[in-house]
Amino acid sequence: MPTRRPRSSRPPPATTTGGLLWLLAAGPAGAVGTYWALYRYYRNTDKTHHYERDTIIEAQPVQGSEEKIDHISRTRDSDIDGDNSRKHRERVQRIR
Repeated sequence: MPTRRPRSSRPPPATTTGGLLWLLAAGPAGAVGTYWALYRYYRNTDKTHHYERDTIIEAQPVQGSEEKIDHISRTRDSDIDGDNSRKHRERVQRIR
């Protein structure tokens, strides 16, 4: 009769332990990969836009004139004609 080995408290074989560790590592690795892909998609880090370089406009002299139109001095009337700041009901329309 063949002799039997006594049962010992050995850890499971490496193939079972390796498969379990692989499964446990897949969750965080998938989360990191998904985060990285979404970050690149929304930030467009691989597609740079150089605002100063891409939007160059040659400066030109200002066109127009400096003509004095009107001058008001020593006025006693400090408010604007047609002021409606105290007439709330006329200024604000109710939505119906």
